[in-house]
Amino acid sequence: MNTIILDGRVVRAGQAEGEALVSSDPIGFLGGVDPQTGVILDQNHPLKGQSIADKVLVFPHGKGSTVGSYTILRLARNGVAPRAMINVASEAITAVGAIIADIPMVDLIDISQIHSGDWVKVHDGRVVVIRQKEKPA
Repeated sequence: MNTIILDGRVVRAGQAEGEALVSSDPIGFLGGVDPQTGVILDQNHPLKGQSIADKVLVFPHGKGSTVGSYTILRLARNGVAPRAMINVASEAITAVGAIIADIPMVDLIDISQIHSGDWVKVHDGRVVVIRQKEKPA
């Protein structure tokens, strides 16, 4: 087992933990994520068809319409939001969405240190990554 500790900037304070779902591509929430199911709909996204519900969602930053903030709120109200979000550099759309939906969020994190399937704990600006075994090179 391998543990990595990363410190970043608090965007929305809080604590959460869960399985990581990692994308190296930005995520556009309006039209890119189904607010009823939490499934990524964007045909060109590498996570297409996967659910962000109950995951620690790790991605560089959001993109797209300001209505994306409301989409994140709808995800939370429908019980299909991520447990936490981690970004390289948060932008206003995703940050506002996390704040109004009460989803812990941190940015200024080197997301290359986190892999899908890792267990991740977010405590305000601290991110603890627990990897059961190293991924093959």
